[in-house]
Amino acid sequence: MTDATEYPTDRLAKLVEAKLSCLTQLRDLSRKQLELIAQNEMSSLMNVLAAKQRTLTTIQRIEAAIDPYREQDPETRPWRSPELRARCADQNTKSESLLQEIVTLEKESEQTLVARQSEVSHALQGMHAATEARGAYKGEKSDAGGSIVFDA
Repeated sequence: MTDATEYPTDRLAKLVEAKLSCLTQLRDLSRKQLELIAQNEMSSLMNVLAAKQRTLTTIQRIEAAIDPYREQDPETRPWRSPELRARCADQNTKSESLLQEIVTLEKESEQTLVARQSEVSHALQGMHAATEARGAYKGEKSDAGGSIVFDA
């Protein structure tokens, strides 16, 4: 085969490169997500989550296109050059590493969100208790619906 001829692995190399690019974007978005959670920037967080969803959809399409290559014996695939094969293998290894980093970032984001939720819950309970105490001090009663009833 000549250089002008398309090798079946040329497409695989392009797919692996695209996957690495998308995973890099996803990792960067996951870092931004964690930062926004820490800053309690929920509206900006929604934009980042939307961008992550689009990136995940692209990754799913790439993975589906890679699937036929998974059934092949890697040792029998014809490559344009040993360098291209090595670059593709290196990019695949980097993708696996990025994926692990993304999983770690996602777990950290989840833990941070749960902690934030707990903080907000405790703050709301404290505000509720303060409102009840103030109401009791003033001789007011609050019912379960949140309305205030004055004793006559």
